[in-house]
Amino acid sequence: MPKFLITSAIPYVNGVKHLGNLVGSLLPADVHARFRRQLGDEVLFICGTDEHGTPIELAAAAAHLPIQEFCDREHARQADIYRRFGLSFDYFGRSSSPENLALTQHFYRRLDAAGLIEERNVQQVWSPHDGRFLPDRYVIGTCPNCSSQDARGDQCEACGRLLDPPDLIQPRSAISGDTSLELRWSRHLFLRQSLLVERLRAWLGTRNGWPPFVLSLAKSWLTSELRDRCITRDLTWGIPVPRSGFEGKVFYVWFDAPIAYIAATEAWAACDPVRRRWQDWWCESESTRYIQFLGKDNVPFHAVSFPATLLGSGEPWKTVDVIKGFHWLSYAGGKFSTSRKRGIFTDAALEELPADLWRWWLIANAPETSDTDFTIDRFIADVNKDLADVFGNLVNRILVFAGRTFDGRIPAGGQFGSDERTLAGEVGARLAAIRHHHEQLDFRRASAETRALWVLANTFLQRAAPWSADVERATVTTRIALNLVRLCATAAHSIIPSLSSVVLGAFGSHAAIPLWPVQSTTEILDGDAGLVIKPIGRLVEKLSDADGLHLKWRFGDRDENASL
Repeated sequence: MPKFLITSAIPYVNGVKHLGNLVGSLLPADVHARFRRQLGDEVLFICGTDEHGTPIELAAAAAHLPIQEFCDREHARQADIYRRFGLSFDYFGRSSSPENLALTQHFYRRLDAAGLIEERNVQQVWSPHDGRFLPDRYVIGTCPNCSSQDARGDQCEACGRLLDPPDLIQPRSAISGDTSLELRWSRHLFLRQSLLVERLRAWLGTRNGWPPFVLSLAKSWLTSELRDRCITRDLTWGIPVPRSGFEGKVFYVWFDAPIAYIAATEAWAACDPVRRRWQDWWCESESTRYIQFLGKDNVPFHAVSFPATLLGSGEPWKTVDVIKGFHWLSYAGGKFSTSRKRGIFTDAALEELPADLWRWWLIANAPETSDTDFTIDRFIADVNKDLADVFGNLVNRILVFAGRTFDGRIPAGGQFGSDERTLAGEVGARLAAIRHHHEQLDFRRASAETRALWVLANTFLQRAAPWSADVERATVTTRIALNLVRLCATAAHSIIPSLSSVVLGAFGSHAAIPLWPVQSTTEILDGDAGLVIKPIGRLVEKLSDADGLHLKWRFGDRDENASL
């Protein structure tokens, strides 16, 4: 049986993440991990906070906190939010961990021994006013590619192009606004990716199941013009460079951050070293299938730079089998932005509504093939239609009827006819389709088929109308409808785990992981006659116009055609 190693892009610790971050990697990774566990697969779901680099230094300075104290606070904050969103990490680590320090330095030494590290003098931006070098996001200016005036020194948020600070036009210091910047020489280390192009291209040729745009992005980087990557920075916060003459420098965040996946697995194993071996997951193994979930801006680092580190080490590290990339979620026609506090952030979302409402909409509208726009009106309409009118209505009607008519028990007796057996075949086909789309990482289609299963069950209940049938017919159709409710909740568990658990709890099931249905005719039609069904009240309350106005007021979506 294969083992599934699942990682989500580790989020920066420089503030609470917005819904775009959530749907771009964290949430779909959780949905797949939950689904795989339902199948009985062995799963290890790893994530953590990215705690190095200029974004963290700048955020700590803005919060007037020492960097370590800031990271401690924000790591705990993010971990709590993700727990309340139902993200089922097996371990949520930190890139500042001792394990990551040791592993990052280990990889550097292996790459150096292989002749893949080179010292070079490079021109770095120096601020006379600040009295220091300004790497990466410490420099802001105009993008040479799209002319955005707020491009950062590592990447333009407007067009996504990767940059170096000297590339910017009319640069200024992000600390002081100083524009009298100079270029000075500084000694740095480079990973010679250009020497690995053919190995990387051959490796990429063995990968299957990548979304076309992810594969295209990866191939666009693997050309003869692939640039060697500077892997050190003139910063004090980060993983020290163990090399003479580099005592005042640290490794570039994008060198050590992906290694944190391995380090977090090591930390996970240390919690129970008798039963866990982290090497079983990360050393090359035919039984491990490794899937990464990423936003499209992270693809180059995970499809080129991280594999270059692993392959260049000369050691048998497990490389990714599938990169599931996502486009961007926009907000009312504009971009979500952590730095500009634009959009709906995960902590505020949970203050307003239960997690499963957000989870459902985001997965059902996941930006898999193109960008997706989020608006309050669309969110409310979809949640009311899918969760309240279809799934919630199905659950409420049959549980109330069974409670009133059959003393709250699954009724026994009655004979199944050809119509019921036809229904069983349709339900089995729907369950098979849901499973197939989950296995293919097609989240929107999996959601659509899940909703179609709910509609099928609703249609059956409406046509059967047990409340107006004779006793024998009411007995049969009620039992089938109750079984369909259980199947509907089980099939939806990976997307809406809390609502699923409430429904399954009514049937006395409190398993953390409801196993995937076997899809037999007996399971679909025949249930546990005599089993007591507990009342649960209304499953999902519809959102009102007043709710919509309140959400628009709080999150600034008053005019969906205007920028905030």
